[in-house]
Amino acid sequence: MAIAKMKLVNIFADNEHLDEVLAKFIELDNFHPEPASKLVGAVHGLTSMYYDNPYLKMLNRINEIVDKMHLEIEPKQVDVQECDLSRIERFIEKTYHKFEEITSNENEIKQLIQEDQDALKQVRNIKSLDISLDDLFSCRYLISRVGRLPLDSEEKLKFYDNRPFIWNSFSKDSNYSWGIYITTNEFEREVDNVFSSLYFDRIHIPDFVHGTPEEAEENLLKEIESLNKDLLKLKDSEQELIERTRDRYSLFTAVLTKVSMIFEARRFVVGLGGRFSITGFMAKDDLDHLHKLFESIPSVEIEVRPANNDKRLTPPTKLKNGWFSEPFGMFVEMYGVADYKGIDPTPFVALTYTLLFGIMFGDVGQGLVLSLLGWVMYKFKGMKLGAVGIRIGISSAVFGLLYGSVFGNEHLLDPFFINVLGLPGKPIHTMDPGFTMTLLLSAIAIGSVLIISTIGINIYVNYKKKHTVEMFLSHNGVAGLVFYSFVIIGAGLMLGGIANPFNTVTLILFVGVPLLLMFLKEAIERKVHGEAMFPTGFGGFFTEAFFELFEILLSYITNTMSYMRVAGFVLSHAGMMLVVSSLMEMTGNAGPIVFIFGNIFVMALEGLIVGIQVLRLEFYEMFSRYYTGDGIPFKTLKEYL
Repeated sequence: MAIAKMKLVNIFADNEHLDEVLAKFIELDNFHPEPASKLVGAVHGLTSMYYDNPYLKMLNRINEIVDKMHLEIEPKQVDVQECDLSRIERFIEKTYHKFEEITSNENEIKQLIQEDQDALKQVRNIKSLDISLDDLFSCRYLISRVGRLPLDSEEKLKFYDNRPFIWNSFSKDSNYSWGIYITTNEFEREVDNVFSSLYFDRIHIPDFVHGTPEEAEENLLKEIESLNKDLLKLKDSEQELIERTRDRYSLFTAVLTKVSMIFEARRFVVGLGGRFSITGFMAKDDLDHLHKLFESIPSVEIEVRPANNDKRLTPPTKLKNGWFSEPFGMFVEMYGVADYKGIDPTPFVALTYTLLFGIMFGDVGQGLVLSLLGWVMYKFKGMKLGAVGIRIGISSAVFGLLYGSVFGNEHLLDPFFINVLGLPGKPIHTMDPGFTMTLLLSAIAIGSVLIISTIGINIYVNYKKKHTVEMFLSHNGVAGLVFYSFVIIGAGLMLGGIANPFNTVTLILFVGVPLLLMFLKEAIERKVHGEAMFPTGFGGFFTEAFFELFEILLSYITNTMSYMRVAGFVLSHAGMMLVVSSLMEMTGNAGPIVFIFGNIFVMALEGLIVGIQVLRLEFYEMFSRYYTGDGIPFKTLKEYL
């Protein structure tokens, strides 16, 4: 539930052990490396040991071939020192050339089969002419073309009635008309041009086809059968080649992937002459693993220093959260990563988001359904949003129990409250008109507590960062905390008829002094840093500071009133379910259907809106007071490569 304590780590070794060190280095999944480019330019004599990756081209090539051959690559653990990379290149090119030869022959045979099948269809069509194919295609003065014509083109033939040709359609399918056109030698080119413009697809009858259509059909069937046998043999050869090379391709892919990663890791290596160094950050708790990893390499030295030791580098932020708050980290990441010197707001977000959502979406039945849906999303899809749904669903069910609402039914739990718990009824009557003002005041009270809490968090953050002026004089600092707390508590005491804390002394101490300090904050901060308090004159400062203070006072009011939406959505949710109940009564026998779809509609619409509104409160009313999100995320080497 905090930011992991980082250490700055430097790994030194002799150049002769570079590949050996990098082979172990790429196995680290808890090390945040710093690119050599950040360090090389700052010190004369330091060099980068990275250049164009010589293995990347070969790796891309083998991946391309694996895709084309449809190979299923199995992951393997390999020792790259035992493999000959030049042999790998020769092997993959040789096997791929064989694969291409087989597939090329397959494509040729498939094309021949398709041509023969088209010819077979036309031969069967020609049967109706009762003429020998030899006689048909060997006419001295007539030219014949068989093929297929698009249906819409066939309709256009009527525009060419004056041309010297005969078109005879044998059969039609959904797209084409299969037939033959006949013309004379004299008009061959002209008629061919007409049919070409109409997208006529000519089908050539193979030369081996002779005799009557029946004889031609028999010859074509024999040819197709023979070609299919040849195709089957080629497919067997292709499968045999794939089976024979799969393991070696898996091995070679693993080798090339590893050597490429090892080489890419050179981006983080700084040359020191005969030695090199790798710099990065690691959590304090993981250092023992680092020492054990490199203890087998004698020349390796590991130097551990405080995270802020090198002013050129900014420590990254690695969050550590418990099971409850961990899924809510996705909301924090949407806003930005926490600063290393700051705090992790995830636990606070988890608590406040869960409570606010439960208050605004209180219903036992719908809450349990939401929690179940969240469990399914998280269990089977691994979605963090599903894990969030489990938590906020349970919160909704708890507050729904206080409201006495089960799928919108406001009286189903009355026997439980009266007979079991001995209460006069449910604890909170959301739809009672007399409760509306109490609900609104409660929402404002919740908002006030959250605003005071976030101001307190901001004070702590500035204390950690040693921003003294900001901590004491900011409207989100001690001055703002004293002013806002006094006004809110005083207003609460007056509304409750308990006391009136507003008098001359308290107003001066708890209102006047804090406002004066907030008014002078910028001037005092400049003074602390040795600058002039009023560089543009007191008049200009007074005008600017006055309007800034006025804006601050307005922000206190608007931020507090913003939490009234909590009460608004409590009433909205209850009101929408009241509408569903009314529709059930009006529809009679269709009531169960209205009940089911009404609840689904309210859950989908209201749940989405409430989720967005709570997130808005987190970002605009809370984060804006204490969280900047300008940190650097902790990234392992595998995320860089």
